[in-house]
Amino acid sequence: MAEQQIQEILQAIERLKKSQDSPVMQAEAAKLEQRLEQLKKVAYSTLTPWERVQISRHPKRPHSKDYIQNISSNFRELCGDRNFRDDRALVGGLATIDSMRCLIIGQEKGNDTASRVEHNFGMMHPEGYRKALRLMQMAEKFNLPIVSFLDSAGAYPCLEAEERGQGWAIAANLREMAKFRVPIIIVIIGEGYSGGAIGMGVGDVIGMLEHACYSVITPEGCASILWKDSSKKDAAAKALKLNSEHMLQHEMIDHIIREPMGGAHNDPQMAYSSVKAYILSQWNELKAISPSALIQQRYNKFRKMGAFSIL
Repeated sequence: MAEQQIQEILQAIERLKKSQDSPVMQAEAAKLEQRLEQLKKVAYSTLTPWERVQISRHPKRPHSKDYIQNISSNFRELCGDRNFRDDRALVGGLATIDSMRCLIIGQEKGNDTASRVEHNFGMMHPEGYRKALRLMQMAEKFNLPIVSFLDSAGAYPCLEAEERGQGWAIAANLREMAKFRVPIIIVIIGEGYSGGAIGMGVGDVIGMLEHACYSVITPEGCASILWKDSSKKDAAAKALKLNSEHMLQHEMIDHIIREPMGGAHNDPQMAYSSVKAYILSQWNELKAISPSALIQQRYNKFRKMGAFSIL
């Protein structure tokens, strides 16, 4: 509802600006702009967990290819798992971020009907995880840091994926990523659900955009299992504690990367700058750590996840 009101005011402001340029029109536009800022502050400071999920899925929210294009140069995409086929739900290749030569992999959803179908809405098949592993092994061979963007509702849940070893492919990535001797920087840019996310999410540091989500399951899936009713997604989103502040509190992530007011789609350039600054700052710290220390720290980091105490 708030998004609709904001869009209506924006349209009104545009109409006033395009109309006859007069002091009255200018004054009215200024009043609407003030009202717009107030409405944004109120609306975006009282978002429910489910509304935050909707922001993470906003159709105009930047995806992996957008970040790669805007934060790096000399990107050279690499394709295929050398076994079955190229999974377009994953994009990856060699790139340079300022002076940082690296390998970038990212789950890609697409931004229109054709590209969403091409990229399977960001849901990877087993060959996607094997492709990611092949590229990361190459990064290890050439001593390049790895940057991994997570943005998926989960691995693709189809019979063919299970026949080709979906669970094994994810498990193999978890094992191998834990052992890599190069720095691994994880950035959750949108949705990060289930094994589909964690299969590319074992790293030395995990940064999460403010309105991204990170959980074992989507709210709809959780509601279907617990209450046999997917319409109870609002309650599920609240119970899952999937927002960035909850993840930081429970030490599932290391940093929250702030977004523009209302989400990254409202000012993509600001989001790109924030993510780029985060990656470079973490790389400057991680490159000073020895490979053996990186592996031990990474192991300890994930071993303590999920700890609980009985009261």
